Amino acid sequence: MKVITANRLLNGDVVWLAENGSWVERITLAKVYDGKDAVAAALAEGLEAEKNQKVVGVYEMDVTVEEGVIVPVRLREKIRATGPTTHPELGKQAQAVSA
Repeated sequence: MKVITANRLLNGDVVWLAENGSWVERITLAKVYDGKDAVAAALAEGLEAEKNQKVVGVYEMDVTVEEGVIVPVRLREKIRATGPTTHPELGKQAQAVSA
């Protein structure tokens, strides 16, 4: 399973491609793609958004879904999903996250 991620060009925030083609700041709101064709189509949609200068650095990333929650596989992606590695009361990790 994969999600499509990038950085918002306007402010640099990490974002994920959502169900309606929008870019969201919470991985829990991202659309999960399964299968080579679905991932390729989603990646093409992300690259189109990059071409239109909405986001930059579009790529697919591996995730699992555990008890209905999207969980990044790699450490780098876990850090991108939770925010900077600072105090737990700062960054995305300080905000309430729900699926």
